[in-house]
Amino acid sequence: MSAGTYNFILEQGATFNRILTLKENSGVMNLTGYSVASKMRSTHDSGTVVGTFTCTISNASAGQITMNMTNSVTGAIEEGMYVYDVEITSGTGTVTRIMEGQVTVNPEVTR
Repeated sequence: MSAGTYNFILEQGATFNRILTLKENSGVMNLTGYSVASKMRSTHDSGTVVGTFTCTISNASAGQITMNMTNSVTGAIEEGMYVYDVEITSGTGTVTRIMEGQVTVNPEVTR
């Protein structure tokens, strides 16, 4: 499985919530026994994490992952362009990057 590229907009000060469904050639991927993690940085080489998505396997047999970031966390991220990825880890410790891309943080006006 190779990582898909997905670029999106994160609205500063708003709650972010996405549900991802992983699919294989034979249908949805069963994520039983897996964990998931995702972080944002200003560049790929940056040692500083600007945002961490709270990720959960929300429905393992349906291949569903929920990514969330609270409004207080998005409100603390400066407007701009960032990079992120999403990785799953199997019960045996195999790490697979499933998604990556750019995040544009649009500034909040109402605060």
